[in-house]
Amino acid sequence: MNSELVIDVQASQISIALLEEKKLVEFHRENRTGAFSVGDIFLANVRKMMPGLNAAFVDVGYDKGAFLHYQDLGPQFSSLAVFTKELVNNAKNNKKTPSISKVQLQKNISKTGSISDVLTQGQEVLVQVSKEPISTKGPRLTSELSIAGRFLVLMPLSDKIYVSQKIKSSEERNRIRQLIKSIKPKNFGVIVRTVAEGKKVAELDGELKTLLKRWEDGLAKVGKKTKLPILLYEEIGRMVGILRDIFNPSFESIHVNDRAVYDEICDYVREIAPERVGIVKLYEGELPIFDHFAITKQLKSAFGRTVSVKNGAYLIVEHTEAMHVIDVNSGNKTKAANDQETNALEVNLLAADEVARQLRLRNMGGIIVIDFIDMKSAENRQKVFERMQENMLLDRAKHNILQLSKFGLMQITRQRVRPEVHINTEEVCPTCYGKGFSQPSILFVDSLENKIDYLVNELKIKKFKLFVNPYVAAFINQGLPFFSLKWKWKRKYGFGFSIIPSQELAFLQYRFIDESGNEMDLQEEIETISVARKKM
Repeated sequence: MNSELVIDVQASQISIALLEEKKLVEFHRENRTGAFSVGDIFLANVRKMMPGLNAAFVDVGYDKGAFLHYQDLGPQFSSLAVFTKELVNNAKNNKKTPSISKVQLQKNISKTGSISDVLTQGQEVLVQVSKEPISTKGPRLTSELSIAGRFLVLMPLSDKIYVSQKIKSSEERNRIRQLIKSIKPKNFGVIVRTVAEGKKVAELDGELKTLLKRWEDGLAKVGKKTKLPILLYEEIGRMVGILRDIFNPSFESIHVNDRAVYDEICDYVREIAPERVGIVKLYEGELPIFDHFAITKQLKSAFGRTVSVKNGAYLIVEHTEAMHVIDVNSGNKTKAANDQETNALEVNLLAADEVARQLRLRNMGGIIVIDFIDMKSAENRQKVFERMQENMLLDRAKHNILQLSKFGLMQITRQRVRPEVHINTEEVCPTCYGKGFSQPSILFVDSLENKIDYLVNELKIKKFKLFVNPYVAAFINQGLPFFSLKWKWKRKYGFGFSIIPSQELAFLQYRFIDESGNEMDLQEEIETISVARKKM
């Protein structure tokens, strides 16, 4: 299966689309100023004890306390608490950062113990974000710390070695286990990931040293800062994280529209697979990158309450606080000549494909209930179940699928680590804002020309880009060359600007972008100049 990664870098956010055989299967949108990424490690204070929940709230800089449950402390928490205390004391007394290799490991804590036995209010703890803030809840934390690489995951204060069960060869598993045992430092555990299969000792040793350096660099920050919380280790960016987890020989290309991010990705690919750095490509076209790769259209069709499936069938997707509900409808498929049971099976199999895609695309987590079309045959119900299992093999989130019930319901639980992706596919009229009345659309291009005139002659801005809906762009460009509105405007106002169609914009929407890539709010500029003129 050929995979492509398309990255749209804007001033305020980065959007990442994963395509499999040109079809959109994963979508991530990340604010460039965002915090609390999964994997970040903090040195923080216990804000509040909650014995009734057997948990504590920890201050990691979020408005609401981050949740740390007793079960998430990990069996090695006593050893971690001793190390944390020594780390803080050494920092206060300007002493050298302690080494984990020299820590005397303590007895593991009880699996059924109480939070009050191991934590106190105000205590300093080392914690890692395991879930980002979702809805009204703060981040969820764990004290089972880990630093992930492409081949290995490093676990401080855990002296065990785990090898991925997906490495089927017992000889290879034993080889890797012995290899890691010979190179890993004391008091560090290691998880060997599936992609480490067949790798040489030099590659694994090199990554192990890199992960150790990240850990040591994080601890060194404690000596420079005294006010908690302190971010000791920051997980790499979302796009590089996706590369780290899913990069494989099927990756055909990685397209990005920003030079700095392009260089960052090139550096990472050069580090993990130097022979494949050529698949990273800088997109410099005028069209928005998502429009060029037909992603905008797929986003518009894939999100929303109603999702079309092949042959006239469709899904209804509803979200509640407790669960997600997906209803499968046959639509025009009922007009087919086949019998009811055959029609139901065909629609349900197609729906299983689309549901698996929707779960990844929207990052739907928690409980998902799917109401398939009723089928009498147990054999057909088994086929739908197996089809769903096959489709979900591509899903990196942990999940569990139950057989269809006699009512045709399938229940799925899916790991929820990050907030669900929401994209509003409905377009509100940008002129009347839902009131029902607007200026005549035929005058819209006159309004655009007035704004171009204002930019060029009032603000003296000669170079900019005007993004408009593709239908408006077609109207502006229509006619023989040199007789279209576009060329009339260029002859009148100069050739420094360009008009670009954008599928993201509604019919009468527009955006002016300056040379630096920032959007210009002309209404605010006009009001500022009007006020200045009145004062003169």
